[in-house]
Amino acid sequence: MTAVRPPTSAPAALPQPRGPVSAALLAALSGRSDQLPAPQLADCDPLGDDVQLALYTCYELHYQGFAGVSPDWEWDLDLLRLRTALEEVFLAALREATSGSADVDAALAPLLVESADEHGVSHHLRDEGTVWQLLEFLVHRSLYHLKEADPHAWVIPRLQGKAKAALVAVEFDEFGGGRADRMHSKLFADMMAGVGLDPGYLHYLDDVPAPALATVNLMSMLGLHRSLRGALVGHFAAAEITTAPSARRMAQAMERLGFGEHAFFYTEHVEADAVHEQVMRHDVVGDLITREPELARDVVFGIEATGVLEDRLTDHLMVAWRENRTSLRRPLPQSPLP
Repeated sequence: MTAVRPPTSAPAALPQPRGPVSAALLAALSGRSDQLPAPQLADCDPLGDDVQLALYTCYELHYQGFAGVSPDWEWDLDLLRLRTALEEVFLAALREATSGSADVDAALAPLLVESADEHGVSHHLRDEGTVWQLLEFLVHRSLYHLKEADPHAWVIPRLQGKAKAALVAVEFDEFGGGRADRMHSKLFADMMAGVGLDPGYLHYLDDVPAPALATVNLMSMLGLHRSLRGALVGHFAAAEITTAPSARRMAQAMERLGFGEHAFFYTEHVEADAVHEQVMRHDVVGDLITREPELARDVVFGIEATGVLEDRLTDHLMVAWRENRTSLRRPLPQSPLP
């Protein structure tokens, strides 16, 4: 009996360039240029569209790649030199925006409580957001959630003992506990389809601006460098600590806006991440710092860099929505905006 192969999705098309750096990279990857020129980054915004798209494109070669792009580009030396230069300016901007502290408990403490007057994106969507704003938020988050937990998997061979075992336990849940239909990336894709969005991997890459790209680039950068393993653990801990309350508000937002039947991705995270928060704090971060106390400063950097980029994305979304304009690079077809 011949086995029936499951359907596979074709790789996404290369995105459109957003400046000279991404244009040169994309020309090389598409075969329109014979070589990748040396990067000229002196005048580039390290958190802007050109740098962040170029970084995202480089990193995607380590995930699922692009249609028509040879897998050999993943380890091309010229491309790796460009990626290194991009990472250096990205890291420098993040280090300048963070404290340099090595006090892990102090960095985690603000994440464990929410102030009464806090009002972020999930609060807005729960209380007063519109359908088009909810859909835009899902599009921003699709670039990560459709590959959810993949960047964190790179840190597994770089940990030891309890920290490794505990992180693998969290990842096991993220990947559906062995069930493909319960993988968090699949749950997010199902939710997108349920609310009328395209669930295709990277379908919205050309629509998502730099603030959202940067949040995913941070994970990829930290995951791909053994020297940044402490920062990746700090990032993962921060994400797990803050997800459960925001997921609860997002489920409430979807219920209020008439999409309650499609909110399983968020209701699943309310319960799962409440447990993951404890595991990450005590078993992963705690054991890592016990084994390698010199990584404490990196753990704090990962926590704080996550906050910096999430705050930038929140500001971008809220300013756009208050001005009744799209937070994407172009309005969605479902949007009432011109």
